[in-house]
Amino acid sequence: MNKEVQNITVSKEGNLKTKKLILGVLFDAIGMLSFTIPYIGEFGDIVWAPLAGFLMTKMYEGRVGKVAGILTFVEEIIPFTDIVPSFTITWIYTYWVKGEGKDNSNKRIEKRE
Repeated sequence: MNKEVQNITVSKEGNLKTKKLILGVLFDAIGMLSFTIPYIGEFGDIVWAPLAGFLMTKMYEGRVGKVAGILTFVEEIIPFTDIVPSFTITWIYTYWVKGEGKDNSNKRIEKRE
């Protein structure tokens, strides 16, 4: 039997990090749109706040997603707090502070045939 070992570089984690960052910046920008029309735009937060909280819990699983979802909802529903980029802050916490995905970005898998 001839066994060959192939090394496969998995960069799936890196793509997921980038996708979450781009979506987070986009969602933060949508949340800040209410500042374009003062006072009237704050009524848009009544629709956006629950949606932002839901999106946060779907983007980040576990305890981080649940806590961030609640905080995002509260931040969006309170008037004049839309300047806080909660999606981006959660991304920074998840991938820089907590360090999730550091060791997995260049994981090598051995495949034997």
